[in-house]
Amino acid sequence: MSSRNEDLAGRVAIVTGAGQGIGHEVATVLAERGATVVLADILGDKVDAAALALGERGLKADAIAFDLGDEAAVADAVVRIVGRHGRIDIVHNNAAYQTNEQRAGDLDVIHLDTGAWDKAFTVNARGPMLLCKHALPTMIAAGGGVLIHSASGFGLLGEMTLTAYGASKAALINLSRFLATQYGKQGIRSNVIAIGFVLSETAVESTPQVVKDVLLDHHLNPELGSPRDIANVVAFLASDESRFVNGALIPVDGGFTAHQPTMVDFQKLFAAAGSNQL
Repeated sequence: MSSRNEDLAGRVAIVTGAGQGIGHEVATVLAERGATVVLADILGDKVDAAALALGERGLKADAIAFDLGDEAAVADAVVRIVGRHGRIDIVHNNAAYQTNEQRAGDLDVIHLDTGAWDKAFTVNARGPMLLCKHALPTMIAAGGGVLIHSASGFGLLGEMTLTAYGASKAALINLSRFLATQYGKQGIRSNVIAIGFVLSETAVESTPQVVKDVLLDHHLNPELGSPRDIANVVAFLASDESRFVNGALIPVDGGFTAHQPTMVDFQKLFAAAGSNQL
Protein backbone atom coordinates (compact mmCIF):
# COMPACT_ATOMS: atom_id res chain seq x y z
CA MET A 1 0.00 0.00 0.00
CA SER A 2 1.44 3.38 -0.99
CA SER A 3 1.94 6.12 1.56
CA ARG A 4 -0.18 9.20 1.52
CA ASN A 5 2.74 11.10 -0.02
CA GLU A 6 2.54 8.80 -3.05
CA ASP A 7 -1.18 8.09 -3.15
CA LEU A 8 -1.64 9.71 -6.58
CA ALA A 9 1.24 7.82 -8.20
CA GLY A 10 0.44 6.64 -11.72
CA ARG A 11 -2.37 9.15 -12.19
CA VAL A 12 -2.50 11.99 -14.69
CA ALA A 13 -4.02 15.28 -13.55
CA ILE A 14 -4.95 18.39 -15.52
CA VAL A 15 -5.00 21.67 -13.57
CA THR A 16 -6.28 24.75 -15.39
CA GLY A 17 -5.09 28.24 -14.53
CA ALA A 18 -1.90 26.62 -13.24
CA GLY A 19 0.54 29.30 -14.28
CA GLN A 20 0.28 31.09 -10.95
CA GLY A 21 -1.62 31.40 -7.68
CA ILE A 22 -3.90 28.67 -6.41
CA GLY A 23 -3.65 26.64 -9.62
CA HIS A 24 0.13 26.50 -9.39
CA GLU A 25 -0.07 25.44 -5.75
CA VAL A 26 -2.60 22.71 -6.56
CA ALA A 27 -0.35 21.41 -9.34
CA THR A 28 2.57 21.40 -6.92
CA VAL A 29 0.73 19.41 -4.23
CA LEU A 30 -0.69 16.87 -6.70
CA ALA A 31 2.80 16.34 -8.13
CA GLU A 32 4.28 16.02 -4.65
CA ARG A 33 1.77 13.25 -4.02
CA GLY A 34 2.93 11.33 -7.06
CA ALA A 35 0.69 12.44 -9.92
CA THR A 36 1.89 13.44 -13.36
CA VAL A 37 0.46 16.95 -13.57
CA VAL A 38 -0.39 18.76 -16.78
CA LEU A 39 -0.34 22.46 -15.98
CA ALA A 40 -2.75 24.24 -18.31
CA ASP A 41 -3.15 27.96 -18.87
CA ILE A 42 -3.80 30.46 -21.63
CA LEU A 43 -0.47 32.09 -20.72
CA GLY A 44 2.05 29.75 -22.29
CA ASP A 45 5.19 31.41 -20.90
CA LYS A 46 3.96 31.25 -17.31
CA VAL A 47 2.79 27.67 -17.46
CA ASP A 48 5.99 26.54 -19.19
CA ALA A 49 8.08 28.16 -16.45
CA ALA A 50 5.89 26.68 -13.71
CA ALA A 51 6.15 23.16 -15.13
CA LEU A 52 9.90 23.52 -15.61
CA ALA A 53 10.32 24.55 -11.96
CA LEU A 54 8.43 21.46 -10.80
CA GLY A 55 10.49 19.26 -13.10
CA GLU A 56 13.70 20.64 -11.63
CA ARG A 57 12.47 19.35 -8.26
CA GLY A 58 12.15 15.86 -9.68
CA LEU A 59 8.36 16.07 -9.94
CA LYS A 60 6.40 14.89 -12.98
CA ALA A 61 5.03 17.96 -14.71
CA ASP A 62 4.06 18.93 -18.23
CA ALA A 63 2.69 22.19 -19.65
CA ILE A 64 0.08 22.97 -22.24
CA ALA A 65 -1.37 26.31 -23.35
CA PHE A 66 -4.88 26.68 -24.74
CA ASP A 67 -7.94 28.91 -24.56
CA LEU A 68 -10.77 27.42 -22.48
CA GLY A 69 -13.26 29.48 -24.47
CA ASP A 70 -12.35 27.76 -27.76
CA GLU A 71 -13.90 24.29 -28.01
CA ALA A 72 -11.62 23.18 -30.84
CA ALA A 73 -8.60 24.22 -28.75
CA VAL A 74 -9.92 22.35 -25.70
CA ALA A 75 -10.59 19.20 -27.74
CA ASP A 76 -7.11 19.38 -29.30
CA ALA A 77 -5.51 19.87 -25.88
CA VAL A 78 -7.20 16.74 -24.54
CA VAL A 79 -6.01 14.74 -27.56
CA ARG A 80 -2.46 15.99 -27.03
CA ILE A 81 -2.54 15.20 -23.30
CA VAL A 82 -3.79 11.65 -23.91
CA GLY A 83 -1.19 11.24 -26.66
CA ARG A 84 1.61 12.25 -24.32
CA HIS A 85 0.48 10.52 -21.14
CA GLY A 86 -1.97 7.82 -22.19
CA ARG A 87 -4.75 8.67 -19.75
CA ILE A 88 -6.56 11.34 -17.73
CA ASP A 89 -7.53 10.58 -14.13
CA ILE A 90 -8.06 13.97 -12.51
CA VAL A 91 -9.36 17.28 -13.83
CA HIS A 92 -9.23 20.36 -11.64
CA ASN A 93 -11.22 23.23 -13.16
CA ASN A 94 -9.45 26.05 -11.37
CA ALA A 95 -9.13 28.75 -14.05
CA ALA A 96 -11.32 31.85 -13.77
CA TYR A 97 -11.33 35.19 -15.54
CA GLN A 98 -10.81 38.05 -13.11
CA THR A 99 -8.64 40.87 -14.43
CA ASN A 100 -8.75 44.52 -13.37
CA GLU A 101 -10.53 45.35 -16.63
CA GLN A 102 -13.09 42.60 -15.99
CA ARG A 103 -13.73 43.84 -12.46
CA ALA A 104 -14.31 47.35 -13.79
CA GLY A 105 -17.18 46.09 -15.93
CA ASP A 106 -18.55 43.44 -13.57
CA LEU A 107 -20.71 45.65 -11.36
CA ASP A 108 -24.31 45.67 -10.13
CA VAL A 109 -26.85 44.56 -12.72
CA ILE A 110 -27.89 48.05 -13.88
CA HIS A 111 -24.28 49.03 -14.50
CA LEU A 112 -23.06 45.60 -15.59
CA ASP A 113 -21.15 45.49 -18.87
CA THR A 114 -22.66 42.73 -21.00
CA GLY A 115 -19.25 41.83 -22.34
CA ALA A 116 -18.05 41.22 -18.79
CA TRP A 117 -21.01 38.89 -18.22
CA ASP A 118 -20.24 36.94 -21.41
CA LYS A 119 -16.51 36.69 -20.63
CA ALA A 120 -17.18 35.42 -17.09
CA PHE A 121 -19.46 32.66 -18.34
CA THR A 122 -17.13 31.75 -21.23
CA VAL A 123 -14.17 31.06 -18.94
CA ASN A 124 -15.73 30.25 -15.57
CA ALA A 125 -18.64 28.01 -16.63
CA ARG A 126 -18.43 27.13 -20.33
CA GLY A 127 -14.71 26.37 -20.13
CA PRO A 128 -15.04 23.75 -17.37
CA MET A 129 -17.98 22.21 -19.21
CA LEU A 130 -15.92 21.92 -22.40
CA LEU A 131 -12.94 20.37 -20.65
CA CYS A 132 -15.19 17.81 -18.95
CA LYS A 133 -17.03 17.12 -22.20
CA HIS A 134 -13.83 16.20 -24.00
CA ALA A 135 -11.95 14.54 -21.12
CA LEU A 136 -14.79 12.37 -19.84
CA PRO A 137 -14.82 9.75 -22.64
CA THR A 138 -11.17 8.95 -21.95
CA MET A 139 -11.73 8.89 -18.20
CA ILE A 140 -14.81 6.65 -18.44
CA ALA A 141 -13.10 4.25 -20.85
CA ALA A 142 -10.31 3.77 -18.28
CA GLY A 143 -12.78 3.02 -15.48
CA GLY A 144 -13.47 6.45 -14.06
CA GLY A 145 -11.81 9.49 -12.57
CA VAL A 146 -12.23 12.64 -10.54
CA LEU A 147 -13.51 16.10 -11.46
CA ILE A 148 -12.90 18.96 -9.03
CA HIS A 149 -14.18 22.48 -9.63
CA SER A 150 -13.22 25.73 -7.93
CA ALA A 151 -16.23 27.90 -7.13
CA SER A 152 -16.55 30.74 -4.64
CA GLY A 153 -18.67 32.21 -1.90
CA PHE A 154 -19.83 34.61 -4.61
CA GLY A 155 -21.55 31.60 -6.17
CA LEU A 156 -23.52 31.01 -2.96
CA LEU A 157 -24.39 34.46 -1.63
CA GLY A 158 -25.36 37.85 -3.03
CA GLU A 159 -23.01 40.83 -3.15
CA MET A 160 -23.06 44.47 -4.28
CA THR A 161 -20.74 43.85 -7.23
CA LEU A 162 -19.11 41.07 -9.31
CA THR A 163 -22.53 39.93 -10.55
CA ALA A 164 -21.21 37.99 -13.54
CA TYR A 165 -18.47 36.30 -11.54
CA GLY A 166 -20.94 35.17 -8.88
CA ALA A 167 -23.53 33.95 -11.37
CA SER A 168 -20.91 32.01 -13.34
CA LYS A 169 -19.63 30.34 -10.19
CA ALA A 170 -23.20 29.40 -9.23
CA ALA A 171 -23.51 27.76 -12.65
CA LEU A 172 -20.28 25.84 -12.02
CA ILE A 173 -21.63 24.57 -8.70
CA ASN A 174 -24.66 23.02 -10.34
CA LEU A 175 -22.65 21.79 -13.32
CA SER A 176 -20.67 19.70 -10.85
CA ARG A 177 -23.85 18.14 -9.50
CA PHE A 178 -25.07 17.32 -13.01
CA LEU A 179 -21.74 15.68 -13.83
CA ALA A 180 -21.88 13.54 -10.68
CA THR A 181 -25.48 12.58 -11.40
CA GLN A 182 -24.93 11.72 -15.05
CA TYR A 183 -21.63 9.83 -14.80
CA GLY A 184 -21.31 8.63 -11.21
CA LYS A 185 -22.33 5.08 -12.13
CA GLN A 186 -19.51 5.09 -14.69
CA GLY A 187 -16.88 5.75 -12.06
CA ILE A 188 -16.80 9.54 -12.20
CA ARG A 189 -16.73 11.63 -9.03
CA SER A 190 -17.46 15.34 -9.38
CA ASN A 191 -17.16 17.73 -6.46
CA VAL A 192 -16.92 21.48 -6.10
CA ILE A 193 -15.14 23.63 -3.52
CA ALA A 194 -16.33 27.12 -2.61
CA ILE A 195 -13.13 29.03 -1.96
CA GLY A 196 -12.95 31.96 0.45
CA PHE A 197 -10.48 34.84 0.36
CA VAL A 198 -7.00 33.36 0.07
CA LEU A 199 -3.71 35.19 0.38
CA SER A 200 -2.28 34.34 -3.01
CA GLU A 201 0.53 36.49 -4.38
CA THR A 202 -1.95 38.57 -6.34
CA ALA A 203 -4.25 39.05 -3.34
CA VAL A 204 -1.35 40.06 -1.11
CA GLU A 205 -0.16 42.65 -3.61
CA SER A 206 -3.49 44.05 -4.83
CA THR A 207 -5.87 43.94 -1.86
CA PRO A 208 -5.80 46.95 0.50
CA GLN A 209 -5.23 46.08 4.14
CA VAL A 210 -8.57 47.61 5.14
CA VAL A 211 -10.32 45.11 2.84
CA LYS A 212 -8.30 42.21 4.27
CA ASP A 213 -9.31 43.33 7.77
CA VAL A 214 -13.01 43.40 6.88
CA LEU A 215 -12.78 39.93 5.36
CA LEU A 216 -10.85 38.55 8.32
CA ASP A 217 -13.54 39.83 10.70
CA HIS A 218 -16.05 37.63 8.89
CA HIS A 219 -13.85 34.51 8.86
CA LEU A 220 -14.24 32.19 11.82
CA ASN A 221 -10.58 31.17 11.68
CA PRO A 222 -8.05 33.49 13.32
CA GLU A 223 -6.22 34.05 10.03
CA LEU A 224 -6.95 34.14 6.31
CA GLY A 225 -6.23 31.14 4.11
CA SER A 226 -3.31 30.30 1.86
CA PRO A 227 -3.14 28.61 -1.55
CA ARG A 228 -1.77 25.51 0.19
CA ASP A 229 -4.99 25.27 2.23
CA ILE A 230 -6.95 24.99 -1.01
CA ALA A 231 -4.48 22.60 -2.63
CA ASN A 232 -4.63 20.18 0.29
CA VAL A 233 -8.41 19.86 -0.06
CA VAL A 234 -8.13 19.35 -3.83
CA ALA A 235 -5.56 16.60 -3.22
CA PHE A 236 -7.93 14.92 -0.77
CA LEU A 237 -10.77 15.02 -3.29
CA ALA A 238 -8.45 13.68 -5.98
CA SER A 239 -7.42 10.72 -3.85
CA ASP A 240 -9.14 7.47 -2.94
CA GLU A 241 -9.51 8.78 0.61
CA SER A 242 -12.58 10.65 -0.66
CA ARG A 243 -13.98 7.81 -2.76
CA PHE A 244 -17.41 8.10 -1.12
CA VAL A 245 -17.66 11.87 -1.70
CA ASN A 246 -19.56 12.65 -4.89
CA GLY A 247 -21.77 15.55 -5.96
CA ALA A 248 -20.69 17.54 -2.91
CA LEU A 249 -20.17 21.24 -2.33
CA ILE A 250 -17.40 21.83 0.20
CA PRO A 251 -16.72 25.34 1.52
CA VAL A 252 -12.99 25.93 1.96
CA ASP A 253 -13.32 29.40 3.40
CA GLY A 254 -12.39 29.48 7.07
CA GLY A 255 -16.08 29.55 7.99
CA PHE A 256 -16.90 32.66 5.96
CA THR A 257 -20.22 31.25 4.71
CA ALA A 258 -21.09 29.40 7.94
CA HIS A 259 -22.53 32.23 10.04
CA GLN A 260 -25.29 34.83 10.16
CA PRO A 261 -24.55 38.09 8.29
CA THR A 262 -24.98 39.97 11.59
CA MET A 263 -22.18 38.10 13.38
CA VAL A 264 -19.56 40.85 13.42
CA ASP A 265 -22.06 43.50 14.54
CA PHE A 266 -23.28 41.26 17.36
CA GLN A 267 -19.71 40.55 18.44
CA LYS A 268 -19.19 44.28 18.93
CA LEU A 269 -22.56 44.65 20.67
CA PHE A 270 -21.86 41.77 23.06
CA ALA A 271 -18.35 43.05 23.80
CA ALA A 272 -19.75 46.46 24.76
CA ALA A 273 -22.53 44.90 26.89
CA GLY A 274 -20.28 42.36 28.57
CA SER A 275 -22.74 39.58 27.74
CA ASN A 276 -23.77 37.49 24.76
CA GLN A 277 -27.41 37.22 25.80
CA LEU A 278 -29.80 38.43 23.10
